[in-house]
Amino acid sequence: MPEKIYGYGRVSSMEQNADRQVLRLRGVGVEERNIFVDKQSGKDFERPQYKKLLKKLKPGDLLYILSIDRLGRNYIEIQEQWRILTKEKGVDIIVIDMPLLNTRNGKDLLGTFIADLVLQILSFVAQTERENIRTRQAQGIAAAKLRGVKFGRPAKELPSNFILMYDKWQSGTITCTEAAKACRMPISTFRYRAVRLKISDKNKTKKCTFL
Repeated sequence: MPEKIYGYGRVSSMEQNADRQVLRLRGVGVEERNIFVDKQSGKDFERPQYKKLLKKLKPGDLLYILSIDRLGRNYIEIQEQWRILTKEKGVDIIVIDMPLLNTRNGKDLLGTFIADLVLQILSFVAQTERENIRTRQAQGIAAAKLRGVKFGRPAKELPSNFILMYDKWQSGTITCTEAAKACRMPISTFRYRAVRLKISDKNKTKKCTFL
C-alpha cells in the first residue's frame, strides 16, 4: 500500500472547469483533500497548487494524473517533471488515461524501459498536438480576417461634439485640456482619438468612430 494517495489536475485557462478531472481522480480513490488543481493561462505556467503538492509528496506516495500533458506544456517539461517525481521524490505515478504508465508495475529493467519509452512517445505526441492546435487556430484567424471578420471590442462612437472640439484645438482656439474636458474624456484618450482622426483626415474621410 502506498504511504499516501494524491491527485493532480490542471486546466489551461481560468474559464475552464476542472470538475471532470476531479471526478476522475475521486473515482480512483483519491480523497478530495488530497487533490490539487491549477488554473492558468497559456502564458503563465506558475503552478502554485503543483508546487504545494511537491512539498507534500514523500517517497512511497502515489500520484494520479488524468493525462500526461497535465505535467507540462511541452516534451521537455513533461520529461523533467516525470524525472523529479519518480527519481528525486521517489513517488509512483499512474496516468489514468494511459494504464501502461504505471510505475508500480514492472519495477525490473524491462518494465522501466517500456514505461520510459511510452512516456517519451506520449509526451512528444502531446507537444505535437498542442502545436497543431495553435497552428490551426492561427490559420482560422487569418482566414476569418480575409473574410472581413473583425476581432476585439466593437468600435466605440466618439462624443457628438468631438469633431467641433478637435477643430477648435487644431486651430488653437482652445487647449487640449479644455477640448478633452468638453468631450468628458481623459486627455490621453482625447489625444489618441485625435491621432486616429488625423489619419482619417489624410485619407479624405472624417469618421466619428475609431478605425
